[in-house]
Amino acid sequence: MRRYFAFIVPIMLFISACGVLAPHGTPSQTAPAVLPSFTPTPPPTPTPYIYLPTPTPAITYQPSTTETSDPSRAQGPFVVRLHPDGERYVGDQVSLEVFPEDGKPMDGFEVQVEAPQGVTLGPTAFGQHGIARRSQATLLWAWDTSGLEAGDYSLSFSLLPGGPSWTQEVSLLPGTSVPYPEPGAAWAEAKSDCCAIHYITGTAADRDLPELIVILDEQAQRASQQLETDIEEPISITFLPRVLGHGGFASQDISISYLDRSYAGGSPTFVLYHEMIHKLDGSLGGDFRPSILIEGLAVYLNGGHFKPEPLTARAAALLPPAEGCEPVDTTNTFEYTSEITTPCALDWYIPLEELVDDFYFSQHEIGYLEAGALVEYMVGTWGWLAYETFYRDIKPYQSEPGSAVEISGKQSLALEDALKAHFGLTLVELEEQFLEALRQETLLPPNVEDVRFTVQFYDTLRRYQQLLDPSAYFLTAWLMDGEQMREREIVADYLRRPSTPKNYALEIMLVAADASLRSGDFQQTGNLLEAVNAVLDAVSDQNTHPFLAHQLAADYLAIVHTLLSEGYQPQKVQLGEGLAQVWVIKDEPSLILLKMARSGNGWEILLEAQ
Repeated sequence: MRRYFAFIVPIMLFISACGVLAPHGTPSQTAPAVLPSFTPTPPPTPTPYIYLPTPTPAITYQPSTTETSDPSRAQGPFVVRLHPDGERYVGDQVSLEVFPEDGKPMDGFEVQVEAPQGVTLGPTAFGQHGIARRSQATLLWAWDTSGLEAGDYSLSFSLLPGGPSWTQEVSLLPGTSVPYPEPGAAWAEAKSDCCAIHYITGTAADRDLPELIVILDEQAQRASQQLETDIEEPISITFLPRVLGHGGFASQDISISYLDRSYAGGSPTFVLYHEMIHKLDGSLGGDFRPSILIEGLAVYLNGGHFKPEPLTARAAALLPPAEGCEPVDTTNTFEYTSEITTPCALDWYIPLEELVDDFYFSQHEIGYLEAGALVEYMVGTWGWLAYETFYRDIKPYQSEPGSAVEISGKQSLALEDALKAHFGLTLVELEEQFLEALRQETLLPPNVEDVRFTVQFYDTLRRYQQLLDPSAYFLTAWLMDGEQMREREIVADYLRRPSTPKNYALEIMLVAADASLRSGDFQQTGNLLEAVNAVLDAVSDQNTHPFLAHQLAADYLAIVHTLLSEGYQPQKVQLGEGLAQVWVIKDEPSLILLKMARSGNGWEILLEAQ
């Protein structure tokens, strides 16, 4: 029986990653001597690799019994999300997402909205949104609030044809009170040897731009060497001042989350390289590249998913445990036992056919680890040239017309056809060989525990997003067309995010959990994840004081309240016994280090470190 911890079964490529990775060796010993030509192809659908105002409300409507509706598809409730997230201000270009909470398809229906002063928005048809292909109507930058007075307004929604209709109250704050850094923020562009870099002024990317330019050029050079191709056109890179998904997306542009309070974990430079591999990989062509191999190639060439890691050795931790070995029950516990000397495998392995055909909806970290280890195994077995030839030669699967069962586009069948043609193997036979290679690995406790807590960390992160930062959730992330945003001079959609004290506290706890995980302090990682999940449990139960569910979480929230009351925006906290070091920003993107201590009155700021 396969078991793994998951609050939500769910990717980016949204990967989030960690520090600048030293260049890995390329498979030059088996690579072709002649470099392939660089032939740009149309950009793929964005693939995942992937943050006291209230969060963007999830507004639900239940139609009354007197309203007409299509009972098969149009019955509520419907969810409405407004953008920018958080509070809205006079002058905002407001977008609206409308979708059925039950996920039913809404083909053939439209949404129309009556806004103040006789303005009609739409009608807009339902379409598919995000990696999840959620059925929703998106009214993008539809309501221009310029010229309105601050105050409360009603938006009237109608589902067409046949109803239902409902109203939603929206508050607009004065445009003069938009939070830092928005008043002076604008899109800016810089050039490097490899890239056209887009960022918003007054953000961390603006502050760190000289260092980022050096990193971009180094990463691009390394990626082009590994894939043995030239970069003939500048790569468009957008640095986002908020978390989306797991930290980055690749489509026509590469979008990377770059901020100090990046709760998606790791370093954006590791995410960046993963996305660059996707960009160059797509330019080299191939009729049909299965998702497992697209992502596996990026993980393999990057030397890891979220951080540098021994792929095959870690993937071995996913196997069923040896006979007589009972794995740790991770379903309801975050405990770590340092005395384990002979670890059990975790029994989390996903069969290849299942993973190939449902890659982005499989457990994210397990799927990416298996994919990277599989590509590593195939390259190690047949060499880079043979693997590259096979990979570019995969064709979409289409059964013969008139056959008993007509199947189109199934990735596992397309992969199997190419395996037979190039290596004389079925997918089952490849899996048998791959599993045998994993069984030959010696299980080491650090690898097993790192896999376990990595899965727990990212499942917790996604749970937080779904509950308290839904625009960031990777399957339906609010990721906009960068060129349009720049042309319209819109920055609020990325500068604003849910920013209540509980958002600050939970995100800072996730930042701390990621740091302890990457340092190998699994005990502290477990403590922090336990605390975060205790709060999320209480939030799910609609507890009015969710942070009272765990003392560690209560301390983080108290620290956040103190800092916010003094005008600081907390970014990172190192918490000790009654003492804390905190990194904050205030009125500019430069980080300030403060020291705090617990007293009878709560947490107090002692001094600003020099």
